[in-house]
Amino acid sequence: MEYNKKNKKSLAENENMEKAKFGVVGMGVMGSNLALNIQRRGFPVAVFNRTESKTIEFLEGPALGSGIIGTYTYAELTEKLETPRRIMLMVKAGPVVDAVIRDLKPFLDSGDILIDGGNSFFEDTARRTRELTAEGLLYLGTGVSGGEEGALNGPSIMPGGDLAAWDAVQPIFEAAAAKAPDGAPCVAYLGPAGAGHYVKMVHNGIEYGDMQLIAEAYDLLRRGAGLSADEVGDLFTEWNQGDLSSYLIEITSKILKRKDPETGLPLVDVILDEAQQKGTGRWTSQNALDLGVPINTINAAVTSRIISGMKEERVVASEWITGPESTFKGDRDQLVNAVREALYASKILSYAQGFRLLQLASEEYGYRLDLKTVAAIWRAGCIIRADLLDDIMGAFERKPNLTNLLLDDHFRELVVMRQGAMRHVISTAVGLGIPVYAMSAGLAYFDAFRSARLPANLTQAQRDYFGAHTYRRVDMEGVFHTEWNS
Repeated sequence: MEYNKKNKKSLAENENMEKAKFGVVGMGVMGSNLALNIQRRGFPVAVFNRTESKTIEFLEGPALGSGIIGTYTYAELTEKLETPRRIMLMVKAGPVVDAVIRDLKPFLDSGDILIDGGNSFFEDTARRTRELTAEGLLYLGTGVSGGEEGALNGPSIMPGGDLAAWDAVQPIFEAAAAKAPDGAPCVAYLGPAGAGHYVKMVHNGIEYGDMQLIAEAYDLLRRGAGLSADEVGDLFTEWNQGDLSSYLIEITSKILKRKDPETGLPLVDVILDEAQQKGTGRWTSQNALDLGVPINTINAAVTSRIISGMKEERVVASEWITGPESTFKGDRDQLVNAVREALYASKILSYAQGFRLLQLASEEYGYRLDLKTVAAIWRAGCIIRADLLDDIMGAFERKPNLTNLLLDDHFRELVVMRQGAMRHVISTAVGLGIPVYAMSAGLAYFDAFRSARLPANLTQAQRDYFGAHTYRRVDMEGVFHTEWNS
C-alpha cells in the first residue's frame, strides 16, 4: 500500500480496529523490533515516531500485514490505546526522554503508564518517577538487553518503579521476554524507582568486563602464541561447549572466522582498534567509586576503551618506545589451556565484583534487590547470558545474603583451582609486553580480598603524618595521632 499525506492514517483511523494494549514511541531498531515482538505475542501495538517517514517505512516493511497500528501524532497514539495507557519510550537516553515525556503529558490521564526502555541514568529515572508520580502518572524505568535480535525474539527485561505499573505490564513483558532453559521468562520486577535502570547499568558494566577479558585472551593468543584468527576462533568454539559457554564467547568465535570480502583477510584484522562506549560502563565505575565498592575488572575495561581511543598517540609511541619481544617461546599448548582457565576465573571475579556492587547499591538506595532473581533474568536474552549464571543463582539460593561470590564454597574452589593459570597467563603477558588490564585487575582484587593485612597501615600513617588524619590501632580501641616530627 502506498502511503502519503492524504491516506497515511488509513490504518490508524479504522474505527473497527480494536484499541491497542501497548504503545511504542521510537522506531529505531530496538523500538521497531520490540513492537513486532509484542504484537506477535498477541498484544495489539500502536507505534509512533517523530519522523513520520520512519513510521511509514516500518509499516510498509517489517510490520506489513502484522496489524500494528501506525500513528502520526501523540494525540492519535493515545487515542488508539486502551486505558490505562501503556507507552514504552525507545528513544535516546538523556534530554530526549524528558522532551518526549513533556510532549506526551497533555494527552495522558491519571493512571497512565510510561515506560523508559532506553539506557537512562538511574538517577534521571528516579527524578522522572518523582515528577510523574506528583502528576498522577505511573513510571517504569526498564532496562532492555539483547540487542536487535533480543528485542525481536526475546530480550532480558529489567523493570523498576511503581508496582501498579508493573502489574499492568507484567503479562506483556513476560510474553515478550526471552525464556531461560527452564522456561522462566527473563523479566522480573526489581524494585522502586531507578532499580531497573541501575541493574541494567551494572549489567553493562559486567558486559564491559567480559568483553575486555575476551579481548585480552585473544590478544595474547594471537600476538603472543602466534595463532591465526581462525585458530583462535576454533578455540572459542570449543570453549563455548564447556564452562565458558556464553553468548559473548559464541559470537567471538564467529567474528574471528569471518573474512573481509575486500581483502580476504580476517575481518577482525581490518577493523580499527578503537572501542567506543555509550557511557553505561563509565557510569558503573563512577557510581562504584561513590559507594566505595571495588570493581577492578570493570574499571580496567573502561580504561582500556579510553586508551584504545588514543590511536594516534599510541602509533607515535609505538615508534618511540621499545619493549620486550612479544613472541612466546614456551609450551604453546600449555599457554592455551592456561588462558582458558584464567579467562573463566577472571569472569567469575568480574561477576563477584558486579554482584557486590548491586548488593551495596540496593542497601544505599533502598532497592531491596533479590540477587538470585537478577541472575535468573540474565540467563537468556541479554548480552552477558552464560551458563555461569545458573551457578550464581545457586549461590544466592544457598545463602541469600551472600556478600561475595568468593565466599561461596563452589566459586571459591573454582577460582582457587585456577589462580595458578591466572598467574601464569598474566606473568607471561607481562614478560611479552602485552597488556592484560582486566585480567591483572581481577587477580589484584582476588589477592587483596584474600589478604588479612594490606599495606594500608602505611598509607594511613602517611595521612596522619602530613594531615593529622589520625589512625586506629590493632591492639587497643580508640583513635590516635602521632606527633611525627617530635
